[in-house]
Amino acid sequence: MAARKPMMGPTPERNDLEQQVKEALAKPLTDDEFDQQKASFAYGNAPDSDFITKDSAMRAIHSFRLKEAA
Repeated sequence: MAARKPMMGPTPERNDLEQQVKEALAKPLTDDEFDQQKASFAYGNAPDSDFITKDSAMRAIHSFRLKEAA
């Protein structure tokens, strides 16, 4: 049986990553930034379809409501 090759190369050095994380955690998201993240997540996890766009994902996050438990 042939040896498997790793799928990815070595992890790049990220010397400033810890500082970037600290800065990101210290800055709260605005409502608009949070909406953009929700829409991006929804669009990125949606099935491939000509009917699902970034704009439709943004509209969906503003119209989606959770139903109360019965």
